[in-house]
Amino acid sequence: SQYSAVDTNPLSVYIMQPIWDKIIKIVPLWIAPNLLTFSGFAMILVNYFLLSFYDWDYTASGTSPGLVPTWVWLFSAFTTFCAYALDSIDGKHARRTQSSTPLGELFDHGLDSWATSIFVLSFFSVCSRDTGKTGVSVYTMYIYLSIVLFNFMCSHWEKYNTGVLFLPWGYDISQVVLIAAYLLTGTVGVEIWQKPFLFGYYITDALVILLIGFSLFLSFPQTLYNIHRAHVKKTLKNDSLYEGLLPLVSPLLLFLLLTVWVVLSPGNILAKQPRLFLWLVGVAFSNVICKVIICQMSSTQPELFHWVLFPLALVVSAATSGLLGCLEEVMLAGFTLLVTAAHVHYGLCVGVQLSEHLNIYIFSLKKRVQE
Repeated sequence: SQYSAVDTNPLSVYIMQPIWDKIIKIVPLWIAPNLLTFSGFAMILVNYFLLSFYDWDYTASGTSPGLVPTWVWLFSAFTTFCAYALDSIDGKHARRTQSSTPLGELFDHGLDSWATSIFVLSFFSVCSRDTGKTGVSVYTMYIYLSIVLFNFMCSHWEKYNTGVLFLPWGYDISQVVLIAAYLLTGTVGVEIWQKPFLFGYYITDALVILLIGFSLFLSFPQTLYNIHRAHVKKTLKNDSLYEGLLPLVSPLLLFLLLTVWVVLSPGNILAKQPRLFLWLVGVAFSNVICKVIICQMSSTQPELFHWVLFPLALVVSAATSGLLGCLEEVMLAGFTLLVTAAHVHYGLCVGVQLSEHLNIYIFSLKKRVQE
């Protein structure tokens, strides 16, 4: 299916796009667009693992002065900007080199579905977890991550039904806010997040309120409106309500299972291992959404229950019933590793199959030689 996306965000249209149009001119024509996409993702990963090294349990910023070196925050701002730039120019570069392919579209959105959670998990290092005085509770982190992923899911659910990806306004704003937050932390220090700045509210409170406001009052109504408009115009991709709602079943069940684990965990798993648990949320979500993206591109129906729900249901019931006892954290680590490996394996398989099918290389503009 032909790729179509609509961007109506003033920040993107009037400020960022002109910047990307200048940056794209420096990119050599022999570079494959997928290489840009992947480089951006790799930078997000490097940044995430660097922050994990200095701040495994999200407490480093809660101490004063913070335990994360200044250069790490500045590096975070730099990598976030680069990833944002690369993600914004890869499509332009593909059109410029006349190498737009379904593989490129899938590569871009598939990596975005994973990067979305990694951006959020890196940002939590800035505001640190609740120390009793300042910081954000791990439950707020879980809700915050869930809302961001819910937004991502909505735009792809909308594309599944309308055939058009309406780019969410939140994306550009969140990237600019992230870069500003890292620069601020690097130049002023983590102390800035520990002092109330307005009416006894902290900056982090304001950001959480903004995020929830954006999602519930802007993104989600916009999604419903776009689907409704397609319904009125009779341009909907799916005839039945069942088919239209099908892609929502697995992500919502995934969220339900994970929430049951968070709430009923005897060992309080989210407080013990916030980084592992939230990483699991992001990876599992990305795998579920990638299936939806592929179905939407190939005009096929997603399965009702995604495979990850079955082992997850077993793990959650074993953990919450107290069966695992003190092995709950070990189980979480093992399961997270399994799902991450499965997701990487899935991505590699799909990439290789598509590149063979389309007779192209993933990271090169050279054509494959026909056998």
